[in-house]
Amino acid sequence: MNLNPIRVIHNDDELAMALAEYETYFDANPEPGTAAADRFELLGLVIAAYEDQRWPVASSEPLEVIMMVMEARGYTQSDLASVLGSRSRASEILSGRRGLSLDQVRNLARHWRLPVASLIGTAKAA
Repeated sequence: MNLNPIRVIHNDDELAMALAEYETYFDANPEPGTAAADRFELLGLVIAAYEDQRWPVASSEPLEVIMMVMEARGYTQSDLASVLGSRSRASEILSGRRGLSLDQVRNLARHWRLPVASLIGTAKAA
């Protein structure tokens, strides 16, 4: 397979071509540490950069992000509690009575594969 170099995406046509190649890796995930895995990661980065520039998303508060993710993925309060380690803590966070601690941000980001930045809000810590 003759692969073109990965370049910065400048328009929606280039985005479509990058997405088409990126999606080919979904059926056969490349082995980590290989050139194919590096190419897959680079494509993801340039696609994300273009989409962020083309269609910027307003920042949300962590509770909004958690609620959107839970709804989109069909997660329950029990799922959140299993990541946070406590049903009462999950309840306090979902009711807005308590913010996320740094450890909770790290756990949610890792287990739910979310960007850490999406879990850091602008409000003062509780």
